[in-house]
Amino acid sequence: MLNKAQKAARGQLAEPSVVQTPRARLLGFNNAWAGAAFYPILAILVWVSAAVAGPIWLRLAMAISLLAAAMSLVLAYSLLRVTKMPCPYCWTAHVTNWLLAILCIALSVRG
Repeated sequence: MLNKAQKAARGQLAEPSVVQTPRARLLGFNNAWAGAAFYPILAILVWVSAAVAGPIWLRLAMAISLLAAAMSLVLAYSLLRVTKMPCPYCWTAHVTNWLLAILCIALSVRG
């Protein structure tokens, strides 16, 4: 999606895309950049929490995963009700975010 967003910014997309809608910049910058940062940061936090056995790291991972899941909920609603555009990459990211949030909650409850 980041590549597609960059192409859209350069005017190189031939077809309409969700990356051209206002919801593609929900945080004031391109959502794809948030995702590009979110996944590695979450992986590092979970790894550090396992290595250090520090509950604070796991709570932080859970907090950011819940924020990402909430953002995915808003964007999924937008895809269904506002944009009404198909986007398999978007749905893959949304489901991934929801599953990661569930896993982080489960790890937090267990740990």
